[in-house]
Amino acid sequence: MKFCALWRYPEGELVPVASESSDPRIRIDLAHLRRLALEARALSYLPKQPSHSVLNGRHASRLRGRGLNFEELRNYNQGDDIRTIDWKVTARTGKPHVRVYTEERDRPALLIVDQRMSMFFGSQTYMKSVIAAEAAAIAAHRILAQGDRVGGLVFSDSAIAEHRPVRNQKAINRLLASIAAANSALRADAPVTVPLPLNQVLGQTLKIAKTNYLVLVFSDFDALDGETERLLRAIAQNNDLILFDVADPLSRDMPEALKLTVSDGDLQAEINAADGTVRKRLEDVLKGRLAELHRWSRKYGFPVVPLTTDAPALDQLLRLFGHRGA
Repeated sequence: MKFCALWRYPEGELVPVASESSDPRIRIDLAHLRRLALEARALSYLPKQPSHSVLNGRHASRLRGRGLNFEELRNYNQGDDIRTIDWKVTARTGKPHVRVYTEERDRPALLIVDQRMSMFFGSQTYMKSVIAAEAAAIAAHRILAQGDRVGGLVFSDSAIAEHRPVRNQKAINRLLASIAAANSALRADAPVTVPLPLNQVLGQTLKIAKTNYLVLVFSDFDALDGETERLLRAIAQNNDLILFDVADPLSRDMPEALKLTVSDGDLQAEINAADGTVRKRLEDVLKGRLAELHRWSRKYGFPVVPLTTDAPALDQLLRLFGHRGA
């Protein structure tokens, strides 16, 4: 079941966390996503990372970076790296030959951005949907700046907007426009529908990202199952995969006396987390998903970057990537 609104009880009074539809903590627009390009210059999605970065190889396999293209086979010259010697050709011709490679000019990146109704939730400052949108926009700007192609799949409960990787600013603007449009369509009174499965989006990702892609997934990973594991494993096998797990602080540290009123737009329910049985069920659902992600991270060697709704996405990414506040 997906919930799109959350209220807290200060001294028994029921108060909405936020109510203004124009509030950038609830919804973002294209102009805001474009402005993030100027604020994230310290970040990098290249293999060389700061020592405290979650991507530096201590937490998971190192990023591969751009691949190599074979250029030519030529005679060995003094000073050539002996590791490039082609021993089969050398044995056949009787003269040492080396294989010459050049680094690929660019590398494709694919951003998978979840904007389903399960993301329209937040107990602190921001909605999960806003944090995912901001983090994806920051990644798009930085990857383009480092000379790589950027594309993405932006998905809501009912549709997927596909953008093939391209290296130009106009393409980035189209991707950001899709993110902003999907984000602005989220609203508390939206009709209740069966959400688009994450597995369907991951399956489409696998068809695009054949090999040597950088794949970034920004989601709350709602409704994980065995098929999700299979798809993530397949994507990570030939690509660099990074999962950005967007979660609310309640899922990691639930107050003992928490009382909630939640709604899916049609129905409303009271949840009392002080009840032991209710609390255990909530914790099993929320923490079980996170435990699965980290188990797969260790098993298949892709990092999980934790993002929450209590701080701007840029501040969190700078800290997690080993910059200020590390």
